[in-house]
Amino acid sequence: EKLNNVFGAYVASLGLRQLRIAETEKYAHVTFFFNGGSEASLPGEEHTLIASPKVATYDLEPAMSADAITAKLVANIASNAFDVIICNYANADMLGHTGKLAAAVTAVECIDSCLTEIINITGKMHVDVLITADHGNVECMFNPHNNQAHTAHTTALVPLVYVGNKAHFLVKQGSLCDVAPTILRLLNLPIPSEMTGKNILQLQD
Repeated sequence: EKLNNVFGAYVASLGLRQLRIAETEKYAHVTFFFNGGSEASLPGEEHTLIASPKVATYDLEPAMSADAITAKLVANIASNAFDVIICNYANADMLGHTGKLAAAVTAVECIDSCLTEIINITGKMHVDVLITADHGNVECMFNPHNNQAHTAHTTALVPLVYVGNKAHFLVKQGSLCDVAPTILRLLNLPIPSEMTGKNILQLQD
């Protein structure tokens, strides 16, 4: 089924510049999957691929390539060259799959440090940030029913965190389909009819 007016194609049609950045493990998620199953780059869309570390299992290197992603991300935010940047950090998911709690904690601490760098630069640049996930994993590392490590995705609700100074949330709970309309609202763009979700942020006057 062909998907029309997915987020990337829609903002590209309006002439906006967008960057997609991730390491190898999640590169397809910010390109092929995010574009509704299309491999072609859209007009004004750039891709940055950071190689994932070559290790047998990621508990051996829980930081993965997060620091390299962050360095590129901070530089691109500072350049003000893009209207929208979509970034994926693989750590929480990939380390959740290992079932190794100590390594998972290290991974999440790494992401916390990376997000601190990002929020520092976006605050200086007056850039809005939304942080979310599409499923749970690392928040559940142990299955008490069989006393074994839990290594699969979960159906837990995921956070949507807004960092900026021009909006506040209208609802306490939304849906993943609300993310794209909410980004469009932050960009002061109309929401296409194909998007069935809704904006969940109220902009400040």
